Amino acid sequence: MSQHPDCALIHRGYEAFGAGDMEKLGALMTADVIHHVPGNNPLSGHHKGRDAVLDLYRRLGEETGGTYQVTLHSVMADGRGHAMSFHTVRADRGDRGIEIREGLFFTIVGGKITDIDECTEDIDEHDAFWS
Repeated sequence: MSQHPDCALIHRGYEAFGAGDMEKLGALMTADVIHHVPGNNPLSGHHKGRDAVLDLYRRLGEETGGTYQVTLHSVMADGRGHAMSFHTVRADRGDRGIEIREGLFFTIVGGKITDIDECTEDIDEHDAFWS
């Protein structure tokens, strides 16, 4: 069974993120991409534009001393420009650690990511870790 192009795009994004290749990751996004981060913590909000989104990703690594790791579980597409991914995040920050399941909902236009809506299984835990 062949992989849907939108799923393949998301897989390439996870591979680039895992390798720390922000140039390759940025090439998969439109210039006006937005990443929406839930909760009430210093990372929460709407990160607008490719540079702001890539800065968010760099900050994940910096804030965790390089311990931020993502294990991808699955990617699904609807064939109409949307994809969902499910993963587990593991990271340490100061005296706190986290292992939490998250999901991303992507909007894809012209083969590029235009919008990323992040969801987490426990917003309170997510906020506590990043605050």
